[in-house]
Amino acid sequence: MRSFIAWLHALALGLGGPGLFVVAFLDSSFLSLPQINDLLVVLMVVEHKDLVFYYAAMATFGSVVGCYAIYYLAGKGGEAFLQKRLKPGHVQRALAAYKRNGLMALMIPALLPPPAPFKLFVLAAGIAHVRPVQFVIALTVARGARYVAIGIRGVYYGDAALDLRRTQGRIVALVIVAVLVAGAGAFWLMRRRARPA
Repeated sequence: MRSFIAWLHALALGLGGPGLFVVAFLDSSFLSLPQINDLLVVLMVVEHKDLVFYYAAMATFGSVVGCYAIYYLAGKGGEAFLQKRLKPGHVQRALAAYKRNGLMALMIPALLPPPAPFKLFVLAAGIAHVRPVQFVIALTVARGARYVAIGIRGVYYGDAALDLRRTQGRIVALVIVAVLVAGAGAFWLMRRRARPA
């Protein structure tokens, strides 16, 4: 497996943005390649700082397309599959998170670095029949924010961004989550106040 990951890493670096798209797709769908996307985004941005938003977009869209594959399959009967392979209660907890928090139950894990159980929430979104447009928009916003933040760290810190990601990555992700939650809360309050009494 390590040689495969090393090959993918070299391929992605050689292809640039399209390679990043492929790796993000594979990681978000049928393989698990923890943190390789973060590493590739930083390495590519360090080489070409002016392409930071391009690389963030390629990682984002690859991830969204990969997640959509899982979401689609889960919507076609994934609950029985999950019940057999996960500990009892995991699927129910993820579905309950959707009932309580809506799309924030997907967006928050999408922002967090591994080992956050992100794919579980993608599968749960399919099982819960979250509308496809909502799913894609929520995931694009969350993954986009994540990869832009990683890319900007690459611009400002260069190679040191890799160490920063290792040591401070969780804190940065939690700050982004807090900002997102605060923004969603403010949006919800404004909509509630705007409703006629």
